[in-house]
Amino acid sequence: MQELFDNNRHWAKRMTQLNARFFRDLARQQAPKYLWIGCADSRVPANEIVGLLPGEIFVHRNVANLVIHTDINCLSVLQYAVDILRVEHVIVCGHYGCGGIQAAVEDRRHGLIDNWLRHIRDVHHRHRGLLGRTKDKAALLRRLCELNVKEQVVNVANTTTVQDAWRRGQRLSLHGWVYDIHDGLLKDLAVTVDREGQPAR
Repeated sequence: MQELFDNNRHWAKRMTQLNARFFRDLARQQAPKYLWIGCADSRVPANEIVGLLPGEIFVHRNVANLVIHTDINCLSVLQYAVDILRVEHVIVCGHYGCGGIQAAVEDRRHGLIDNWLRHIRDVHHRHRGLLGRTKDKAALLRRLCELNVKEQVVNVANTTTVQDAWRRGQRLSLHGWVYDIHDGLLKDLAVTVDREGQPAR
C-alpha cells in the first residue's frame, strides 16, 4: 500500500511542476465535455487512452460496459453527466479481449456475475444468425464485443435522460467505440447518434 501513496506523491508533484495552478483550477469545478461508459477492466484506463487530464472526462465503468435500464448507478451517472455537467458526448467503449464477453459465451457457471452477463447472452442470442457464421472463436468474441457496444449505445439513446435532453434541444451525441488492448488503438464503430435516434451528420 505504501507504494501507492509514494506513487501518488510523485504524480502530484509532477502535475504541479507541469502546471502550478493545476490542482487549484481542478478544485474549482469539473466541466468535462465527455462521459465515458467503459469496462472495469484494469487495462482500459479512460483518461490515458484518449490523452485527457483529470477533470476532462467523466467516467462510469462496469463489467463489459453495460447500460441496463434497471442499473440505478449507471443511470444516475448518466443523468448527472447530461443534466448537471452538460456533457456534449457520451462514449460507450468496449474492448477486445473482454473477460465479461468471453464469460458470457462459456458453457459454465461463474457465480453471481452470471446475472449481469445475462445481458450479453441476450445480445449473443439476438445476433445468433450473424455470429453463427463465425467459426473462429477469437473472431466471434471480437464481433460480439462490437455488437454489445452497439446495443449499449441504443440503450443510452432510449434512456429518459437522453430522450429529455434531445427534446429540449440540448446538444448531445452518442458514440460507440472499441479499444484494442493489443495495440492501444480505438476503433469507431460508426454508430454515432446525435438526436432522438438519428445518425449524426
